[in-house]
Amino acid sequence: MIVPKIDRTSAPSASAHPPDGAPARTQRWPLRSYLELRPVPAAARSARLHARSTLREWRMAAVTETVELLVSEIVSNAINASARVPRERREIRQGPCPSRIRFWLASDRRSVLIQVWDGDPHQPVRQDPRSDAEAGRGLLLIEALSEQWGSYALDGQSGKIVWAVCARWGTRRKAPLTGESR
Repeated sequence: MIVPKIDRTSAPSASAHPPDGAPARTQRWPLRSYLELRPVPAAARSARLHARSTLREWRMAAVTETVELLVSEIVSNAINASARVPRERREIRQGPCPSRIRFWLASDRRSVLIQVWDGDPHQPVRQDPRSDAEAGRGLLLIEALSEQWGSYALDGQSGKIVWAVCARWGTRRKAPLTGESR
């Protein structure tokens, strides 16, 4: 199985812009699904429902709950990141900003790859929130639930893609991977 590098800012392969618009890593997985969302709070629910329906169709019910939680966190982070983009673009007097979030699911029937694009170029940074903090635990949850996760920027395009891999058979790794395949 080929999975993204564990390097949290790993770049895609040389064919970063395949014809169907999906990120290069998605092309390596035979089962694929795509959804475009507006960056509004209801988008997280729509993405969860899409993931649930898609996994049912792919007969991968064993990972549905975990994938739904990962999708919810990654899409919620993309919504928050997208809210920063209009402010930043106005401050530097650039044109209109992207008003969509792009969400891909892909599977090789053993694992599920989740990828979410937003227009904010800043890479996610894991926080160590205080015990009484009301926010800041999203990436900790993603790290705990996924086999791997990371983010990367697409060459020549704005924004970033945040990705996570969820293993079907509960084969979570204890240590980070260092290569592209295992």
